Amino acid sequence: MPETATSDAAASDATTTTGSAAPAPTDSGPSPSGSEPSAPATPAPVTAADLLARVSGCTPVSKGRYRKDRGRAATVPVCGTREAVYWKADMDIDCDGRPGRHCNAATDPHFSSSTAFAQSDGRALSSEKLPYVVVPAPSSLWDYREHGVRGGSVAAVVYRDRVSYAVVGDTGPADIIGEASHAAARSLGIDPDPRAGGTPSGVTYIVFKDSRVTPLEDREAAQTQGERLAREFVDSSD
Repeated sequence: MPETATSDAAASDATTTTGSAAPAPTDSGPSPSGSEPSAPATPAPVTAADLLARVSGCTPVSKGRYRKDRGRAATVPVCGTREAVYWKADMDIDCDGRPGRHCNAATDPHFSSSTAFAQSDGRALSSEKLPYVVVPAPSSLWDYREHGVRGGSVAAVVYRDRVSYAVVGDTGPADIIGEASHAAARSLGIDPDPRAGGTPSGVTYIVFKDSRVTPLEDREAAQTQGERLAREFVDSSD
């Protein structure tokens, strides 16, 4: 509610010199204080609980299940709705891309200076700067391209009570799922160290179909689009 200030000058404007009250303002005229009508309320941000409730079930779109790590049993299906695909897994740290202080050949024994998708200037993405998620390479198990997903697609990543918005930025092994960038892990409060970091479970990845951030490296655009798409997703009923 707008604050209303009172002063001696305002008081004299509200009464006549004989002390009689001034006529009450009508609805058709401006308010005495000149205040503008209040703007519509901003919708509350989508919470982790909102998103988790929306993906509590699973209609599988993959032809089988993925492993979380090499040598583990295949337990993770990719699920889908009309608006999104999603999976619930661990988070391994993908430090690939442009080398930096935390992501380089010395800190990560599996480091690669390239990413499957590139920035608008052709350079690899920066795992340290850009929250991105990794999708499995296309295979007979599941091909992300057939479900409206591509480089730059917008993703919501949920861990405990946190939600972070990211883009699809890299591909991984064809039979393993559950990986995201150093910056994505850090934004969720997950240890981003490529050797010992990550978390063994409890991460939900939601990728919105037919979405795209342009340029792919625009972190603010991913946040803005992510918030809008997440709201549409939790409000939908399919």
